[in-house]
Amino acid sequence: MRIIVVGSGYVGLVTGACFAESGVNVTCVDVDSAKIQKLKNGVIPIYEPGLEDIVRKNVEKKRLSFTNDLKEGIEGTEVIFIAVGTPPGEDGSADMKHVLSVAKDIGRIITKHLVVVTKSTVPVGTSEKIRKTIQSEIDKRNESIPFDMASNPEFLKEGAAIEDFLKPERIVIGVDNEKTREIMNRLYMPFVLNNHPILFMDIASSEITKYAANAMLATRISFINEIANLCEILGADINNVRKGIGSDSRIGSKFLYPGTGYGGSCFPKDVKALIKTANDNGYKLNVIEAVEKANDYQKNVIFTKMTKFFNNDLNNKIIGIWGLSFKPKTDDIREASSLVLIERLLNAGAKVKAYDPAAIAETKKLLGNRIDYTTDQYEALVNVDALALMTEWSEFHLPDFNRMRELMKGKVIFDGRNIYDPEQLRKLGFMYFGIGR
Repeated sequence: MRIIVVGSGYVGLVTGACFAESGVNVTCVDVDSAKIQKLKNGVIPIYEPGLEDIVRKNVEKKRLSFTNDLKEGIEGTEVIFIAVGTPPGEDGSADMKHVLSVAKDIGRIITKHLVVVTKSTVPVGTSEKIRKTIQSEIDKRNESIPFDMASNPEFLKEGAAIEDFLKPERIVIGVDNEKTREIMNRLYMPFVLNNHPILFMDIASSEITKYAANAMLATRISFINEIANLCEILGADINNVRKGIGSDSRIGSKFLYPGTGYGGSCFPKDVKALIKTANDNGYKLNVIEAVEKANDYQKNVIFTKMTKFFNNDLNNKIIGIWGLSFKPKTDDIREASSLVLIERLLNAGAKVKAYDPAAIAETKKLLGNRIDYTTDQYEALVNVDALALMTEWSEFHLPDFNRMRELMKGKVIFDGRNIYDPEQLRKLGFMYFGIGR
């Protein structure tokens, strides 16, 4: 089977590589010539564990190739996936220009029946817009070429995307005819041999499923963060409360870890887009709007604690930061809480020294030399007045606290992920501030 994946970013590259791993012949297309050249040279433009190996292996086996020309891979193709970015607009809506641009390109070159699949996260009704755009281009050619639409949202966790794709909990596919269902079922059959289901449904339901899933997870995060803040006021410990409610099978323990708010490329964007979609259709999502508001508050919680500790005077204070990415096992800093903290610290006159195992290069693109970057986690502690733990990378879990104590001028730790034992640190002479503890 032969497919094309348009877009070689996070979703597109993982999708293409994993389909190639199952034996499919995949052509990945991207308008970014520099990115395509890097991929041809074996250079992976994103940080994702296991992705480099799987890409190189399938390139060597000639099941995976890269090009800037969509027409180059069209011969014999049965399915085209659209996996380009849908960044948020100023009003929160998903920007569809890249998706519809690909649709126009498909309409200009299509020669026989294809299934066009939206893999990008798109609002309800996008598949119909794509269908009309493709058909319009075909009509301009005065030709009659059949094609079908499908919606296949991705559910990939950054840092575990390969495992998520190869061993999915579920695969959601929206179709409107039996022929498309058969083609998509054949394509995905190797991935459901572990008995996880393919959930076929109508296209509109498929499109909203991704938004609803991310909104639910964001809701759980904002919920536990609000309870954590209340625990702190009342003198309770959120870790005990989290275990108490998470043991209820109706609730469960996942996504009930308090912290400094959610970030990344999906949750913030998709929550905003869902709110905008509802507003455009005359409906107000009260719960989801509250989720977003609570998250905005939570991203400032560490700065608020620091301000209070330093008596509203952070001028010339040196703050060490461990963790820049929005979560471990990724270099993604989009909507990261660390960036909110850094901006507020700099505006307050503080100096920042930061370390992250993967995200320093991405942070430099955004912040330049406004902060100091270190190549070692302990180097980021030299003469600092306090440390803020913002991302729970595994190497931060069991550090040498005695060495930290010797390096730090101020023995103060702001634990934004609650990974340390407050009593242990206090016995070692540190002042400790967590979330909801």
